[in-house]
Amino acid sequence: MARTYLDDDFLLFSETAKGLFHNTAKDLPIIDYHTHLPPDEIANDKRWENITELWLGHDHYKWRAMRASGIPESHITGDASPREKFDAYAQTIPNTLRNPLYDWTHLELRRCFGIDTLLSPETAEEIWTRCNERLSEPDFSAQGLLRKFRVDAVGTTDDPTDNLYHHEAANASDCPTKTYPTFRPDKAFFVDRPELLNPWLDNLGENIVTFADLLAALRARFDYFHEKGCRMTDHGMRYALSNPCHGSEADRILNNAREGKSANAEETDAFGALIMYHVGQWVAEKDWTMQLHLGPKRNPNTRLFEKLGPDSGFDSIGDWPQGEALYSFLDSLSEINKLPKTIVYNLNPRDNAVLAAACGSFQESPQQGKVQFGSGWWFNDTLKGMEDQINTLSSIGLLSHFVGMLTDSRSFLSFPRHEYFRRLLCNIIGQDVEDGKLPNDERLISNMVGNICYHNAQSYFGLPHHTENLIA
Repeated sequence: MARTYLDDDFLLFSETAKGLFHNTAKDLPIIDYHTHLPPDEIANDKRWENITELWLGHDHYKWRAMRASGIPESHITGDASPREKFDAYAQTIPNTLRNPLYDWTHLELRRCFGIDTLLSPETAEEIWTRCNERLSEPDFSAQGLLRKFRVDAVGTTDDPTDNLYHHEAANASDCPTKTYPTFRPDKAFFVDRPELLNPWLDNLGENIVTFADLLAALRARFDYFHEKGCRMTDHGMRYALSNPCHGSEADRILNNAREGKSANAEETDAFGALIMYHVGQWVAEKDWTMQLHLGPKRNPNTRLFEKLGPDSGFDSIGDWPQGEALYSFLDSLSEINKLPKTIVYNLNPRDNAVLAAACGSFQESPQQGKVQFGSGWWFNDTLKGMEDQINTLSSIGLLSHFVGMLTDSRSFLSFPRHEYFRRLLCNIIGQDVEDGKLPNDERLISNMVGNICYHNAQSYFGLPHHTENLIA
């Protein structure tokens, strides 16, 4: 008998999988520990004028699909009206079958708006009207969505120069979700782009001339972030930076950048590696967690990058070797006993096994899963990508200690992706039980699933239990 799309047992293909999801995973709260949610929108309990503003305004996944369907840029990032952009997305969606956007779109319509109609040009008018009616209801706001999905905590992504006032305001509100900043010092590496680096340095601190000045300014902001509740760093890079230059060379590179002279690629990597060597030690000293997002190829489409700027949906998967650099970086901190808790996210699935194995070489008591092979990310937060990450980690490491899913999203509608992950996790584990690959021990298996979906993250990041969100 044919299954019904998005029914209660969507992605669950065994009785054991169904039981695991419905009895264990489904109702657990969410810890979305890495997002790009704007903290000011949480603090101000943002509301949206229409579904286009909420759904399409910052979503690069949707933009890429619309371009692939021949939608003109005017209806993606341009000056078309909100309704015209929505209709363009409705035109695109029937072409996204087997792309995760098809599932995400309809999960979001169902879970956020209560709409089970499939989006298409024929249904666009109905869905546009119903979504906008729902947006006008009192509970449909940034904080309302966090409550609806019982989100215990979100981690935002924040520049060291941010004042974090919005985080404080959000946490002082009656919203049960706690908003945690994340320290992301990537702009400190921009010695190859002085036109970007120098205004940022002037904002970071006064009289930053030497590398020691830069480190002192970064450390002051690091300590400020710690005072405001931050417990994580995040670093987006093509590959781990593992060959630091000496301090005198860093002074020369920085001085040239301050005078407007761009560093070459080798100098830029060496300068960034020296910063990472120090920041990694700070993270260990404060018992934070360091996140390494490895492998993106930024702005490969030169013409459209020059026209539309960065973060417009053109970034892609990079093709660099990853293993040796990561081994070297982790070892440099381990040698001085300053390797912090670390999560390694991999963008090129070719490198899953080598990076999962690298993580396993640096585990150490008393922390369980100290170095994590992180969730399928960006081009890999698909059914296959997440299944591959789970299967690789299961084969090479310990899936039981995995800290689970994150959305990495700018949208308050993305929380159903946690459901998506939980369903496919339960399906994998449930099928293994039914195939006799795992014991048919309900308590043992349920504990594992519950830990991956929620409890491991709560413990790993040292987050308090927010009892109003927890299951009795």
